[in-house]
Amino acid sequence: MTSARHPEHGVEDLCRAGAELYERALREGQVNRADADTAPCLIGLGLLHPTATDPDRLEPVAPASVLHRLLRMSAERIADERRREERLERFLGPLARLGDSGTAATEAPALTVLDDKDRINTAISAAIADATDEILAIQPSSNRDRRLTARAEAIAVARDQTLLDRGGRIRTLYQHTHRYNPYAMARYENLRGDAEARTLDEVTDRLIVIDRQVAFIPANADRTTALEVRHPALLTHFVTVFDRLWHLATPMYPEAVQQPSLNGISPRQHAIAGLLVEGHTDAVIAHRLGMNIRTARVHIAKLAATLGSESRAQLGYLIGQSGILREEGATE
Repeated sequence: MTSARHPEHGVEDLCRAGAELYERALREGQVNRADADTAPCLIGLGLLHPTATDPDRLEPVAPASVLHRLLRMSAERIADERRREERLERFLGPLARLGDSGTAATEAPALTVLDDKDRINTAISAAIADATDEILAIQPSSNRDRRLTARAEAIAVARDQTLLDRGGRIRTLYQHTHRYNPYAMARYENLRGDAEARTLDEVTDRLIVIDRQVAFIPANADRTTALEVRHPALLTHFVTVFDRLWHLATPMYPEAVQQPSLNGISPRQHAIAGLLVEGHTDAVIAHRLGMNIRTARVHIAKLAATLGSESRAQLGYLIGQSGILREEGATE
């Protein structure tokens, strides 16, 4: 039973107001219907019902009767589940046994769609629990990443530490903006073993490769659907892409110190300059570099001031004329 101010619960979790009123009804035999306004759950759960002579008066149902009714309902649910198990066994059991001869029927599918966050997390956790060698991960920054709680990070660190304790290794690629994420820095301070993180201005979308046997990639923009990939050719491609990005990346720790600017252009402004001359909007630049749009615009304004630009069109021209995109060493 639920009202605007009364949460839903069962008899086993009876609210305090409901427990007190039910006990009072048992002692006194009846209570006014108005008294149940603070505990509407009692009527909904079948603990109180109107008297036969006065609908404005409520009388309690005997606890033994309630207990018997609820236990009977529980037994019926258990019986339903057992019948469902039997039906599943009758249908899927013979099909599962078709693969006992070692045919491809026993192999995991090359692609599996995971269409729920719980299914995604469960599949990833199960794969990591079975891992013995390594995890390769690409983790682009997002607003959701910045909202991660300390508890969620602690769970992730514990899961990763278990693999490290088994002698595995972890390699993770982030965007440069992740250098200033306290949770990311704390993760690598707390992990013990072969765990390393590096950063780039831009990375691909999220990717997790486990033991080079299974990978997980998002299948839609909000990451509520994912693909579990076991196809050898795709896994080889993912690992190759990761390795090439890894060799281009900069170690994220033990310290995240921004390198000095080159000719007045900071490494971050250098990366923005390259995207500006490609014609990208502020929103696209912010997304690709893992920052919010206001921060991107601040960097663009500083870049324009350094080059003496008075307009967006002029800024693109001055970037090209300045030669800063041909200069070496402008990496964060």
